[in-house]
Amino acid sequence: MASFVRRNRVGVVACVAALAGSGAVAVDDPALVADDECLAMAPGAEREQCAVSALQRRGLKMTATRSLDDEASNSTAGAKCASLSAPENSVCKSVVEWAATGGGKYDTHASSWFEDMQTITGVGYQQGSLDDFQRLYYCSPPGGKACGAPPCHCSKPPCDTCLAGEKKQARAGCAGGSLSIACKPPPTAMAYKGMSWPTMTFPGEKEMHIFAIGDWGGMDGSLNPIEDRPAIVAYSWGKRPGASVFPRTRWDMGHKELLCSHKQFITCFNSDGGADCAESCGFVKGVDDQPQQLVAKAFKARAEEVDPQYILNVGDNFYWGGIEKTCGTPMDQISFTAHHQFDQIFETMYQGSGLSNKPWLSVLGNHDWGGRVFNNGWDQQIAYTWASDRWVMPAPYYMVTVEYPDQDFSVDIFMVDSNVHDAKEPAKDSEHNICGSAHNPKDANCALFGGPASIATCPAYFAALWQEQKIWLQTKLSMSRATWQIMVTHFPCGEDGENQAFYRRLHQQYGLDFLVTGHRHDQELWSNSGMMGGLTCFVTGGGGGITSEHPPHGMDSSEYGFFDLTMSKAKMHVELVALNGNVIKSSWVYPKSRR
Repeated sequence: MASFVRRNRVGVVACVAALAGSGAVAVDDPALVADDECLAMAPGAEREQCAVSALQRRGLKMTATRSLDDEASNSTAGAKCASLSAPENSVCKSVVEWAATGGGKYDTHASSWFEDMQTITGVGYQQGSLDDFQRLYYCSPPGGKACGAPPCHCSKPPCDTCLAGEKKQARAGCAGGSLSIACKPPPTAMAYKGMSWPTMTFPGEKEMHIFAIGDWGGMDGSLNPIEDRPAIVAYSWGKRPGASVFPRTRWDMGHKELLCSHKQFITCFNSDGGADCAESCGFVKGVDDQPQQLVAKAFKARAEEVDPQYILNVGDNFYWGGIEKTCGTPMDQISFTAHHQFDQIFETMYQGSGLSNKPWLSVLGNHDWGGRVFNNGWDQQIAYTWASDRWVMPAPYYMVTVEYPDQDFSVDIFMVDSNVHDAKEPAKDSEHNICGSAHNPKDANCALFGGPASIATCPAYFAALWQEQKIWLQTKLSMSRATWQIMVTHFPCGEDGENQAFYRRLHQQYGLDFLVTGHRHDQELWSNSGMMGGLTCFVTGGGGGITSEHPPHGMDSSEYGFFDLTMSKAKMHVELVALNGNVIKSSWVYPKSRR
């Protein structure tokens, strides 16, 4: 995928020449013709805009290399402040001065350029001081020219934070100094590994439903990235509020013949499925260009009807590479980058009657670790647990017990990180390798925050994480006295690293009743799978953050959708729900007899 750029990012920074402080550039410049980023854009003004931004990034020179600690402090409290004239702010100085005092904030486009100002600084862009604009460009730089340090003075201190006046939501049950892991962030993202989230209890005699969804989080094209990263945009109309789907390659059903390359698919998006869109791509206008929105609509409609108690989320929550900042933000803080991505891709998408305030029990997918790198902000997805009243991910692996006292049954849910399957030797499969040397920075290091220490040690890190989870699973399943045992993980049915021997053992020897997975971008129901020793498993990778494995053929296919589980003491009804709300596959599961 040659259009991907520096460190596994996609797309371009969409900014006007005035905002970026650059003059016009001819679109036939040879340097631009060879620029893959601009080839993905529409012709004319949009392509010229792309070209200006691409040239700026190639010419951008940072005055000092950020250390690991410097990168970790960006967009978090405690960063060392500096004046706008300090060397670390040389990149942003001229554009901040122009924005604050040179006419920028009076421009007709100012309301869109500086739309994050109120959230970050606590004041509107029209009232913002020079220091306030420095704070904006430190946290969310319009056009990409980021400040390296926050201001020492501003209108609404503290000036080294990026969410002025933002108050954390108090989770229910956390008053009075509770020591529960639900109430206090850990010192590092790994500190709560294997621990139990507080028991959830749902009284009543009504039908009990669980929804399951995965691979649902699209690209946040309206984010102004930090750390000199390009915007998360893959096609000409992708820089917009809300989620934009990531276009993946498409293969035949046997995954042997490439039907549509990434660049071919981008052409379909740019032309709205026009004549230059290859027929082999199977692009379905109105479906492939908005699958997350369509799945979310069906999700909300069914939630209003059946009132699910909670959601099982199998990961790949933010494409392309998870939270678009480097690992290391303190666990008791949320960077503006994470705030923006959660707001655009999650919070505004999954609300409504029957859905708002429902717990999302979540795991990381390979793209949440970074996709082709391991040092993105995966720890911020864990930290968001303590900034939300419904997002639950206290560690890469953990368990939750759910009790239904009036119906006399319970469920033990084991949330597992299976991303070892995309953590290969550094030189291998660079496009599908969290540990790859092709896209990870040479000095990538998340060791201080609980992650891999280097590219070389990355595969061993994930192998060790998987091995400790295997022991943990067998131990916890042996101890479980719940009616049901369910495992939730990212990598799909059919992939356990042991040709299904491990999953067969969990089912036949340790009593695992049901497996919930994702990763493959479709919806699959494996009922009483022979290759998995009779274990029932499903893949719910069609949440719409990325285009489906195969053409969807309309609103009633199994490429996009989610699952609805109706639970009771005696049985579970598993239903695959399509975009139009229809149930297109179903199965019954019965709890395995306890020893």
